[in-house]
Amino acid sequence: MNIDFEKTDGLVPVIIQDNQTLEVLMLGYMNQEAWTKTQEEGKVTFFSRSKNRLWTKGEESGNFLFVKDTHIDCDRDTILIKASPVGPTCHTGSRSCFKTDYNQNFLFELESIISDRYENPSEESYVNKLRQKGLNKIAQKVGEEGVETVIAALNETDEDFVNESSDLIFHLLVLLKEKGKSLTEIAQNLEKRHLK
Repeated sequence: MNIDFEKTDGLVPVIIQDNQTLEVLMLGYMNQEAWTKTQEEGKVTFFSRSKNRLWTKGEESGNFLFVKDTHIDCDRDTILIKASPVGPTCHTGSRSCFKTDYNQNFLFELESIISDRYENPSEESYVNKLRQKGLNKIAQKVGEEGVETVIAALNETDEDFVNESSDLIFHLLVLLKEKGKSLTEIAQNLEKRHLK
């Protein structure tokens, strides 16, 4: 689908969304040249209205926005870019220009951290130590944490229950990674079941 730059005098609004957390990070504007450069380089480039020139996000700070996916709205005059941010997006040092809560989708961030531990193992990493013990041990840990979560729900404090639930979810994310599955696949499966 082609973007209708003429409808908006050559500039269209661009919403930047974190590809993993789905957090809205910022709003900028693109002209045709900025859109073309963004597609060619895989880094978000805007047209800066204040500087009156193309501006690649991160060109000075190094806090680039790497394009993961793009969508054009139904009127063809707004772009949604799902991006992987390097560092904070806002010039104030905040993750988002809208100062939204950081952890609203932290499970996806945690999944990314676990993937990083797999790709860049270190001896100190708990994920790496668990992974070295193999699939059976990882699956066993999920079972143990599941039982501890049930016990905490029935006999312990709310704080204990939250802590055990957190341990269960963490170990389940490690098991998903070990099996080559993602949280997105689980969410899609749950959505499909819900729609039946």
